[in-house]
Amino acid sequence: MAKKIQSIEPNIADLANGWLKSYKLDYKLEQESLNTEIDKALSDYFTKNGGTGANRPDAKVLLQDKNLDFFPILIEYKGYKDKLVKLDKDGQVENRTSKNEPHFKNINSYAVNGAVHYANALLHHTSYTDIIAIGMTGHKDETGKIHHEIGVYYVSKNNLGAGQKIGDYTDFSFLAPNNFDAFIESVKTLQISQEELDKLKDQREREIDQSLVKLNNDIYQNEKGLGENDRVYLVAASIIATLGIPGKVSPLEKSDLKSSTERGYRDGDLMIKKIESFLSHKELPEEKMQLIVRTLSNTLLTNNINKVVDGESQLKRVFCKIVDDLGIYYKIGLTTDFTGKLFNEMYGWLGFSQDKLNDVVLTPSYVATLLVKLARVNKDSYVWDFATGSAGLLVAAMNEMLIDAKNSIQSPDELITKEAQIKAEQLLGLELLSSVYMLAILNMILMGDGSSNILNTDSMKDFDGKYGFGKTDTKFPADAFILNPPYSASGNGMNFVEKALDMMNKGYAAIIIQNSAGKGKAIDYNKRILSKHTLLASIKMPIDLFIGKSSVQTNIYVFKVNEKHHKDEMVKFIDFSNDGYTRANRKKANNNLKDTDQAKERYQEIVDLVRFGKSKLNILSEKEYYENTIDPKNGADWNQSTPIDTKPNLQDFNKTVSDYLAWEIGTILKQSTVDEELGKH
Repeated sequence: MAKKIQSIEPNIADLANGWLKSYKLDYKLEQESLNTEIDKALSDYFTKNGGTGANRPDAKVLLQDKNLDFFPILIEYKGYKDKLVKLDKDGQVENRTSKNEPHFKNINSYAVNGAVHYANALLHHTSYTDIIAIGMTGHKDETGKIHHEIGVYYVSKNNLGAGQKIGDYTDFSFLAPNNFDAFIESVKTLQISQEELDKLKDQREREIDQSLVKLNNDIYQNEKGLGENDRVYLVAASIIATLGIPGKVSPLEKSDLKSSTERGYRDGDLMIKKIESFLSHKELPEEKMQLIVRTLSNTLLTNNINKVVDGESQLKRVFCKIVDDLGIYYKIGLTTDFTGKLFNEMYGWLGFSQDKLNDVVLTPSYVATLLVKLARVNKDSYVWDFATGSAGLLVAAMNEMLIDAKNSIQSPDELITKEAQIKAEQLLGLELLSSVYMLAILNMILMGDGSSNILNTDSMKDFDGKYGFGKTDTKFPADAFILNPPYSASGNGMNFVEKALDMMNKGYAAIIIQNSAGKGKAIDYNKRILSKHTLLASIKMPIDLFIGKSSVQTNIYVFKVNEKHHKDEMVKFIDFSNDGYTRANRKKANNNLKDTDQAKERYQEIVDLVRFGKSKLNILSEKEYYENTIDPKNGADWNQSTPIDTKPNLQDFNKTVSDYLAWEIGTILKQSTVDEELGKH
């Protein structure tokens, strides 16, 4: 029988802790306390086995660099060969399974994986955004000599908690006081490519989807008496209350909610106070702040939700679930339409009629980005959306503007000023439904606050084109319009398009709309639009784009603003039915959207084709790209496709004759072979 290899973890711990002692560092061992914030985070986070209890790194220390910034250092020891780190096929620390669930086997068995797990607990539950995760393992050779290896990883908000390898080390002397500043400098120079970041973001977005499904199922099944709007408001309120503002507003902790029945100190009262404090420090206009507080109070201050049963209110119980399931995603600052995902999940439970459902379907993030690029958004654009929903399109626009600013502005001071201007002055959204409006506000607050000009207004009846807050007497100088309108609106939503374009002096617009709008449902609107603006392109989107939510055929129409459409103007008609994605609608699937045929490249090709024309045709075929004129006085000829030539030509005739001759010769040869065989017998 093979002899079981003995772990040498005690020897590894002894060696490493000896180094820490020699550097005179105030390190703490497994059971000891580092500080209450870190201890609490390790205790609140799910354990390495997936249960509750405490996470206990083998050693931990809190170090400060020359800029007086604190860095928690979390260390995990193992005692076997090859148990340092387990990476996935992309070279990332593999702490998630293919189903996007925590990979407990790896977290338990590998030193670095365990340390990165602890670091994520701090990202999730503390104000620390930069953590050093260290794993160390080793084995004895046949002579009894110890061989050790060390893995040092940086886990931060910037790499979405994934962890980046910092370098190769043979001991812990990089933590020694005289070396630590240089070590932190090397950490700051770590780069993560946009491609890697996009991959991590995709993974995190899939995790968010799963967490939201789990959370919504849990609340739906176990928390009685909460309507769908209550669920939306509870999530919004919990997130705002736990965001905090460094040095000004401390985040609301689970332990702050005492489930008291004393008037003014109930859990709902405490949450409202925290939200008021947060919003006033964000310097939101008084009228807007009151609207948010009033809306959330309707849910948070009801007797039922604050009633204490078995020592706990329903509000505290739901708050804890929200913080535990979602905390890390908004703390690491994902630039995603977070509340759009929440909205789609919450509204999945509602018994809407099909028409009503079409009106509340939100645009997938990759389509939102396509619309933004087609509208030629850059750092200097002024972007508006007349049916903003959860602000997903504006989030996509803001991301594009911030990326452009970062790529083209070299001065750090100038960049900070520009980013603030983009968020405060260059985005405007209108949303009529108050529950959805709350989500749009939350979304933009989570994005670092582009919420300034999100207005709870009827864009058709009450909007006069001016800023909602700040420069209220000034026209918003829109030069980019993006839209996914409610399809039940007049002309399938082309009424929004006409109004928005007529209020603009220049620029571009990209809208995704039911394709019947371009073939008869909106003739009058379309004719009036073309008398002032140019239709550049009509893109037929996949029929299953909104699978599980809606089954309408949509098109994207792209316009140039304030130049009337001439009858000889060439329009680009693109059939994008195959966009490279395969979609499923399985409730329990970990990923219902798969890139199966160069989807990202196809989406970029669409942008290039609309901008530069046929010369950019590469992945798409000639049959999927067609240029032709439309009649500006028709209004129902916007959905053209490549004509199919049914008239046979000489080539077709020759091919048919040669196919026939080949068949006849083949038949004669077969027959002669059969005759020959018969003759032999």
